[in-house]
Amino acid sequence: MPSRPAQPRLRPVSDPSDEQRELMRTNLQRDEQPLNIFATLAHNPGLLRRQNQFGGRFLFRGSIDERAREIVILRSAYRSRSVYEFGQHTIIGERCGLQPDEISRLARSDVGEGWSPAERRLITMVDELSDDDCVTDETWAGLRADYDDGQLVEVLLLPGYYRMIAGFLNSAGVELEDDAPGWPDGVEGLDGVG
Repeated sequence: MPSRPAQPRLRPVSDPSDEQRELMRTNLQRDEQPLNIFATLAHNPGLLRRQNQFGGRFLFRGSIDERAREIVILRSAYRSRSVYEFGQHTIIGERCGLQPDEISRLARSDVGEGWSPAERRLITMVDELSDDDCVTDETWAGLRADYDDGQLVEVLLLPGYYRMIAGFLNSAGVELEDDAPGWPDGVEGLDGVG
């Protein structure tokens, strides 16, 4: 499996314009510092503006339960091998009620027991989309029972959005902030930044 960059390929903006500074301010920053993802995306303010709107829709105005959302994002981060995304959403996932052992299991091939049937279907959905970009009829039937049409659109777009972001994070080598966790203990073979 290809490795990730050992150091950033694209550094965060260090002397932001007023527009960049405003766009880098988000509800996710800690200690008044913009997160590295936003400071790196700030090299293209127009895309950062749109990314904030689209990502913010999922995080702050979505129609699915926040615990379910974070299960999908964490599993997508694992499947995309994005330590940055996994670390940031470990923090968010804990705030949304995921337990540390659940978060850890989302970074393993076998996620183990203890998931509700609906949560298990979401994990399966992410795995199927990661493997083949299409959910099976069986998974679809379960999702159809769990969500209305509008929520189905959101549930299907959510892992794709985070896979897109993971591709940026991994390829640009965006470094995880010092206060964010990386991979859970025991997860191997997911080296590099991003």
